[in-house]
Amino acid sequence: GVCVRFFLPGFFLALGIAPRYGSDNPFAFMALQDVQELANFFERRVSAYQVGVAGEPVAAPEDLEWADVVVMGSPTRYGHVTSQMQGFLDTLGPLWAEGKLADKVYTAFTASQTRHGGQETTLQAFHTTFAHLGGIIVPPGYTDPVKFTDGNPYGVGKVTGASSELDDDDHAVLDHLVTRAIAISERLTGSAAA
Repeated sequence: GVCVRFFLPGFFLALGIAPRYGSDNPFAFMALQDVQELANFFERRVSAYQVGVAGEPVAAPEDLEWADVVVMGSPTRYGHVTSQMQGFLDTLGPLWAEGKLADKVYTAFTASQTRHGGQETTLQAFHTTFAHLGGIIVPPGYTDPVKFTDGNPYGVGKVTGASSELDDDDHAVLDHLVTRAIAISERLTGSAAA
């Protein structure tokens, strides 16, 4: 079967994904993990973040080795991924050198305070990394009318300025993103998700 991994900063846990799906994990076939926290200028209260994700699994490079589909997410920082996510991506070198991250489907999502807060460049930063890994980048494009609600063909983007709560449109574009990535992986591998 196809395995999907989410690598989320605690920020996305606070967006309300779990209550929508009634569990700690928005999709039953996915392992919900977090990247290790690193202090930086923008994270005013690093300890609050650490408390928010206490007890959550911490992603390790080996978690990507077995996955057929990888869905990553990060808030924007100057139009790029957070230092926490970049730190995690920087640990992938040994698996990359062995070719163990190639030929997998990759896609991504992000959030920012404002509509033009760097979402597209953050997603493109993910795409650059995915290309270096030898991944198969599967953006949603405008393959479903729901994509016109977030207006982002590179992945999924959430504007959190007014509210960080996910609405029905947010859930619909996330569902489309993951469903599309899995469907493309199944077409490439000739297998169906368990």
